[in-house]
Amino acid sequence: MTIKRRDFISLTALAAAGVVSSFKSYPSVAIAQTVDSNNILKSMTADVVPISVSERETRIARAQRLLKEQKMDALVLDCGTSLEYFTGIKWWPSERTLVAVIPAKGEVAYVCPAFEEDRFREQLSIGKKVFTWQEDESPYKLIANVFKNTGIISGTIAIEEKLRFFIVDGIQKEAPHLNFVSGDPVTIPCRIIKSPVEIELMQKANDITLAAIKSSVDKLKEGMSQDDLSNLIMAAQTELGGNADFALCLFGLSSAFPHGSKKPQLLKKGDVVLMDCGCSVHGYSSDITRTIVFGAEPTKRQVAIWNLEKQAQAAGFAAAKNGATCESVDAASRKVITDAGFGPEYKLPGLPHRTGHGIGMDGHEWGNIVKGNKKILEPGMCFSIEPTISIIGEFGIRFEDCVYMTQDGPKWFSQPSKSIQEPFG
Repeated sequence: MTIKRRDFISLTALAAAGVVSSFKSYPSVAIAQTVDSNNILKSMTADVVPISVSERETRIARAQRLLKEQKMDALVLDCGTSLEYFTGIKWWPSERTLVAVIPAKGEVAYVCPAFEEDRFREQLSIGKKVFTWQEDESPYKLIANVFKNTGIISGTIAIEEKLRFFIVDGIQKEAPHLNFVSGDPVTIPCRIIKSPVEIELMQKANDITLAAIKSSVDKLKEGMSQDDLSNLIMAAQTELGGNADFALCLFGLSSAFPHGSKKPQLLKKGDVVLMDCGCSVHGYSSDITRTIVFGAEPTKRQVAIWNLEKQAQAAGFAAAKNGATCESVDAASRKVITDAGFGPEYKLPGLPHRTGHGIGMDGHEWGNIVKGNKKILEPGMCFSIEPTISIIGEFGIRFEDCVYMTQDGPKWFSQPSKSIQEPFG
């Protein structure tokens, strides 16, 4: 594929451009300690402290304060991340309705299929009210009765964004006298600001993912498939104590597609190898991407684009200041890339997507680092900085490291690559 703008990019200038790090250096994860003399990976989670019941109670109390401030009477949660965040209950969403109701005042209540009650109560640590429905009964009528028993005769019910439509529709039909609105003004402010314990769990997840990538890179062999490498990294994350979520591995031409190509690729010397991987620890996520060149001295072009990507990531980090907007981080990273002749905006070759995304219990959360997001950065927010450079027909280079905002500004969960020869510092 011919790339029209390619001839206008001065590779000599790019290669000569120094990458100035505008961020403080923090200690790197001691990856070597995770491997014993027999090259067997050891779990890194012996010191992990999970979220306590008291912290979840604090979350409930904050949600109730926000409900009152927003003049809402209750928040309804479906199965999924927010249910776990507030109550600690892990439950797979099915066609059988199971919800939690957090009233603005009073105790959390649950509506659960009757035959699941005993299994549900095994996880119960927040609230004691469990109302059950049989297979031939309406869970929506039961939810409406929960509102009534809580003293909500009229008023406004907040609906969590992931509450499925068939449940919302059923509740509305049973309680037409109530007003139903988005619960985002409650759930987002609670979840977007991470506590020290949440930060520690995310740090552990990132440490595990980085160690897994490093151990797997040492096993690269010519002729292996992208799935072969993905399987190695997934297994390594599991052995190191993480709940392996994903390992997107792209070789050569496919690395130019941010999420890969359907065309199979077998590893050969000189290929760019892009690895985008993540796991979770007690529900908290990591997301790291490393890009290397396999088995040969990198070409001048590979080095030039690699260095440009590093410069773009560093610029995004430098822009991530308390009081700055999310979009300003995207603008800073993107400017480095467009100033070098790529783009502009989302055009290829260049940076075809946002510079980053929020992260926490979900791998992608609120706080996207993208043009138009004027959300102000503040301590406790966590997000990725990953300004991909995609050159279709050649290769793609992406670094992805996540940061958490402190009173003193951003700190890396994983230390960025040092150079194309030293991707792990």
